[in-house]
Amino acid sequence: MKGKALKYIIMLATVSVVGVFLVQFAFIRSSYNLSEKQFQESASVALKEVAWQVMLATGTTENFDSITPVEVISNNTYLVNVGVAIDKDLLKQNLITQFKRHDIYSDFEFAIYNPGQEQMDETTMVRIDDNEELSTYSFPLNENYSNYFGLHFPNRSSYFFSQLSIWYFLTALLTLVIFFFGYTLWVIIRQRQLSEIQKNFINNLTHELKTPISSIALAATVINDENILKSPERLFNYTRIIQEQTNRLSKNVEKVLNLASIEKSRIHLNLEEINLNQFLQDACEQFQRSKAGQNAQVQLTGQQADYEIMADRFHFANLVSNILENAAKYCENSPVIKIELLEKPALIELSFIDNGIGIPKEHRKRIFKKFYRIPTGNVHNVKGFGLGLDYVFKIVKTHNWKIKVLENPKGGSIFCLTIPK
Repeated sequence: MKGKALKYIIMLATVSVVGVFLVQFAFIRSSYNLSEKQFQESASVALKEVAWQVMLATGTTENFDSITPVEVISNNTYLVNVGVAIDKDLLKQNLITQFKRHDIYSDFEFAIYNPGQEQMDETTMVRIDDNEELSTYSFPLNENYSNYFGLHFPNRSSYFFSQLSIWYFLTALLTLVIFFFGYTLWVIIRQRQLSEIQKNFINNLTHELKTPISSIALAATVINDENILKSPERLFNYTRIIQEQTNRLSKNVEKVLNLASIEKSRIHLNLEEINLNQFLQDACEQFQRSKAGQNAQVQLTGQQADYEIMADRFHFANLVSNILENAAKYCENSPVIKIELLEKPALIELSFIDNGIGIPKEHRKRIFKKFYRIPTGNVHNVKGFGLGLDYVFKIVKTHNWKIKVLENPKGGSIFCLTIPK
């Protein structure tokens, strides 16, 4: 699948998901408002029935049509004017009965106005399971009513849950479907990236293996000619080519085998006490004797105190070698590499400062991933597999150290290795 097609699919999928969520939200909001309206209507009708029953018990129903029994104070609070003395037990029983008749299953609080004291009596909370307890809720007063009671619903979540349960279920189901859809899309994108990385790795590996093999085959063909014995200098030249290309081929195969062994099992460290200054001096000398470091200038700067650290000598040497080789390989001028050693209160900071081409900020975290190489379009002037820094990161992580890449203000990169004391 081409990049543009995948980009359009992702955009279309995102718009579709957002659209579905907006429609779902609109339905839930509309259903909630409808349930709110239904609740108020049901509560008002139920309270009118209660007022009628209270007035019927005292034989004063003739005034029922001349009054407005139910006053809505808020969505949760009501005042009910009955104009006659109210019996608390009778009121409670009527409230429970009428709410059940109108499918209102919710806790409620009620209090009866006491005309003699001109205040509400104690507020009573009635639970769904008919348990009763005192409440601290304070009802507003109404000077126009002489005999009335107040009613309050402290929590209507159970009512709305019963009304909107199907929408809650559909929303949860939709969220689950979208989660799996998003995860599937992420896997597709990730697999596409891995496929691209793997393709580049195979291309690089093929080139790195075919070149020395072709050179060895060509040199072997020339040596196989009897006339080569008449030119000893040419013979030695071709044998040198075979030796160099064999070493090159051996190193490439070793890198792949090392990767396989690291992936297969956890890295086992043989920790020992290492004098960091002496170790770095030896590593620099060994690097400058190698083909990659012959033209490089390496400087060890910073504090010269003797630092002792616990590390695996073999893997630590490979770590330093990989960073130095990359610094020399990715430099368009004469490589100048500074190794700076700095002691801090709880750690030792080891920085490799080069004058290379640098690493763009968006690639600095990804360069430590296996097979990853910074895209250069169709230009492949620097060969490699994308394994060196992956190996470096694994060694750093296994030692419980930290590594980060910074930008060199003078041009190039800074690999900063943090070693706890």
